[in-house]
Amino acid sequence: MAAAATTAFSFFSSSSSSALRPGLAPLRRWRALSRPAPRAAYGASSSPRSAARDEATIISGTKLAKQVLKEVQRDVESWISFGNKRPHLSVILVGDNPASHVYVRNKIKAAAAVGMSSEVILRPKDVSQEELLDITVKLNKDSTVSGVLVQLPLPDHIDERTVCDAIAPEKDVDGFHVMNIGRLCLDQPSIIPATAAAVWEIIKRTGIQTFGKNVVVAGRSKNVGMPISMLLHSDGEHERPGGDATVTITHRYTPKEQLKIHTQLADIVIVAAGIPKLITTDMVKEGAAVIDVGINHIHDPLTGKTKLVGDVDFEGLKYREFSGFCLL
Repeated sequence: MAAAATTAFSFFSSSSSSALRPGLAPLRRWRALSRPAPRAAYGASSSPRSAARDEATIISGTKLAKQVLKEVQRDVESWISFGNKRPHLSVILVGDNPASHVYVRNKIKAAAAVGMSSEVILRPKDVSQEELLDITVKLNKDSTVSGVLVQLPLPDHIDERTVCDAIAPEKDVDGFHVMNIGRLCLDQPSIIPATAAAVWEIIKRTGIQTFGKNVVVAGRSKNVGMPISMLLHSDGEHERPGGDATVTITHRYTPKEQLKIHTQLADIVIVAAGIPKLITTDMVKEGAAVIDVGINHIHDPLTGKTKLVGDVDFEGLKYREFSGFCLL
């Protein structure tokens, strides 16, 4: 599906649900249902064939998102039926960034759809870091608040790392607290950053095999590329099971010709670089899986409007002559 087509979905390690904070499981499973859904292409020999050529089979992220949404809703209803408080999300939104306001609005809408209560705490763009830290401290102490989310990016005068680390780890919906990142790196149950968790869930739910496979992750951001790599390379028998894959991380300083060498050898290519058409058809081997989580706003010359695209040449890959699935 097109990256702009639907609301997003995201997941967290189910093993962390009881270890960190009772009742947060539904909230963590919900947390990024409002983000653009990952686009992915999955190649396999079992792909249906057309008379003219072999086309990649589309696996719909939209359908998976709806499935998870229903599961989260059932989790919430079950939790409340046992006499527990309704999960509550507090979102701190700073400034007037249009994209941030859209993301927050979608998150609030998604929370309501699964039966959670929520609130948005608005602050002007010139808010002080001290005030933001005071707000997070109050929310940490508030027993009615299940999860806290500070919408990023923040204004330049505020240190995002300091603010993210001020949120109580057990209420850190985004999974950005240094303790949650540290536990992830140690293969321990934690709240996993949303996009990385979404990719991991796509892989599990679609049956893409990772054990002993070669994986390329294009992008090394601390919120996406790094946690995706940690999930895929770590031991499948550890406390927080991983994918047992051999992972290569590339980034903006990786020469294009070297990137192509790596991707042509990869069984799975995950792209989160923020570069339109970074991955083209000649860079993917037959039968490979490609998961695109890039988000780019580009000008559409046909409509004259701005459109949302990923990092992969979706149309080219979709109609490439190879037997496989195409999950985008």
